[in-house]
Amino acid sequence: MSTMENRAASTAGELSLPEEAVLVKSMTMPADATMVKGYDFDNGVNYDHLLQSFLTSGFQATNFGLAVQEINKMIADRSADFSLPDDVDADFQYPKNRRKTGCTIFLGYTSNLISSGIRETLRFLVKHNLVDCIVTSAGGVEEDLIKCLAPTYIGDFSLKGSDLRQKGLNRIGNLLVPNDNYCKFEDWLMPILDQCLNEQKESRRTASEGEDLNWTPSKLIHRLGKEINHEESVCYWAFKNNIPIFCPGLTDGSLGDMLYFHSYRNPGLRLDIIEDVRHINNMAVKSVRTGSIILGGGLVKHHINNANLMRNGADYAVYVNTGQEFDGSDSGARPDEAVSWGKIKTTATPVKVYADASLVFPLIVAQTFARPTVLARE
Repeated sequence: MSTMENRAASTAGELSLPEEAVLVKSMTMPADATMVKGYDFDNGVNYDHLLQSFLTSGFQATNFGLAVQEINKMIADRSADFSLPDDVDADFQYPKNRRKTGCTIFLGYTSNLISSGIRETLRFLVKHNLVDCIVTSAGGVEEDLIKCLAPTYIGDFSLKGSDLRQKGLNRIGNLLVPNDNYCKFEDWLMPILDQCLNEQKESRRTASEGEDLNWTPSKLIHRLGKEINHEESVCYWAFKNNIPIFCPGLTDGSLGDMLYFHSYRNPGLRLDIIEDVRHINNMAVKSVRTGSIILGGGLVKHHINNANLMRNGADYAVYVNTGQEFDGSDSGARPDEAVSWGKIKTTATPVKVYADASLVFPLIVAQTFARPTVLARE
């Protein structure tokens, strides 16, 4: 063997292991495997097609597309024909006269989203009666009402807290809320709380055993929606369309401050959170099917999931948040953790979109609830 041949053989031997490592033979991809393909702007700007292309774009764009599919399943089931046993009511026990649908949609959102422009997207859903039950935090109620009294402004994340404090400005991310807004809120709210207390006292004086007025957070929010009487308000449209807003943490915010002040000025008002737990849990249990759309985490997320545990899990679920699971927080937990608890059905195909809801939720609504065919049906 020549020197050249020896060198070639030696080289081939040296490369055999690297080549085997690098050039591993691939399996044959299934015929129905989805190929990655994004939007082609050579076709002009078509926002509907652009959003549809997210499904095959990969990463969180694909999760966006999957969330759209999951919500559209909820919507289809919600309007589908269904039958109930003869001994089962077609209306929910609470709220009275709210009809059951093929899929009860639970909507949860944190207070910062009401502070932001996402409030208008949420109001659209409630105004058009596209969801059946809402869970939010105290800020998700009060910020909606306060915006009817005075505006919130765009600021900057980097504004210095001590400077803002001296100016009476409260910062929510890059939003600013003048402290005067909360003063206006107090002026508006206190007479209503007085009236609620008077009605409670009168009811207990005149009602028979067990029939007296029992205020709960959801009943108070219903009343506030009626009193605000403002078409820009989510609470107003929830009142008009008989959609319950549950808020187990109602005291954790400005509303809690006002209830605290009121308890000294005119003591005696009681809010029963146990009755509300019965109502939301029974709403889940008595539903034909359920779907959860949860924006953000914390109490809002868990309260919806826990209600659905009572029926052995939601049929559909979509999370939109930026939380991570490495610290064991419920906020960051993926849907599969809820499956382990029985809060989402084992047969479900839940989706989590890792994103800021202020960016993606209006786009999700554009591809789901806001489609003309859905609005016409509702």
